Amino acid sequence: MFGYLFPGQGTVRVGMGAWLRRRPVARDRLDEVDALLSRPISPLCARGPLDRLVSTEHAQVAVTACNLAALAVLTEEGYEPAVVAGHSVGELTALHAAGVLDLAGTVRLVETRARLMAGAGRVAGGMRAVMGLSAERVEELASAAAAPGEPVVVGLENAPGHVVVSGAVPALDRLEKLATDATKIVPLKVGGAYHSPLMAGAVPGWAAAVDAAPMREPRVPVVPNVTGEPTTDLGALRRALVAQLTGRVLWTRTVGAVDAVAPGVEVGDSKVLAGLSRRAGARCLSMADPGTLRRLAREVAA
Repeated sequence: MFGYLFPGQGTVRVGMGAWLRRRPVARDRLDEVDALLSRPISPLCARGPLDRLVSTEHAQVAVTACNLAALAVLTEEGYEPAVVAGHSVGELTALHAAGVLDLAGTVRLVETRARLMAGAGRVAGGMRAVMGLSAERVEELASAAAAPGEPVVVGLENAPGHVVVSGAVPALDRLEKLATDATKIVPLKVGGAYHSPLMAGAVPGWAAAVDAAPMREPRVPVVPNVTGEPTTDLGALRRALVAQLTGRVLWTRTVGAVDAVAPGVEVGDSKVLAGLSRRAGARCLSMADPGTLRRLAREVAA
């Protein structure tokens, strides 16, 4: 048994999903997702252009399609998760893997989330990765940089020494000037200040969509981003899904919770989560590595 970790929006790139299309079960799943969408995502994944693919309304759908296809491969191979989690929008695929959402429900919620967040993202804001500092230190810097009407917060705790801040651009600029002890600060190519108070405009519509979505009790524990604690409580999962829009992604804690149950597998077309897991001292293989399926089989045999 393994812990399934599903990547999020920041992992998109032109050509994503190409290796998945070589597997019939994954190709079929990608075609199913395309059929469920208001507009197919596969052509954009394959050929771009990049500026359209990385836009929120497309990126969240693209990464989810690849996550679902990779999950179909693991299911065909006979694997079942012991615990699941997903990074930001990846949490929706995690809920599908746990049996909470069916395929159509997952795709419908992802499209809704992407549309709402893209709309809220038109409020001036951004995100920057702060490297080499603890989350506590970055919190101090964010408090010092924030101003009335110009919030900035820790949006994601990705790994030790890898913290993402999110908020108004002037506040981000002030934080960068204050963070003289950071190893590096990298602006992220995103369409808004996700996981921050600037996403508040998307919350009512998202809460209504989550409340209306048919869901079942999970078959396995799910570790929500905003708690970092495994749960099988469906009400708690719904609340966490809504809170995640403006709340902090506690990914370091999430990875630790998954690793305490089983070794992790990054289920998608990405190696980002495997790298973050290693930084956190956790075990994780990536399905984007061609040798991963053989390694999983060896681990099961052992």
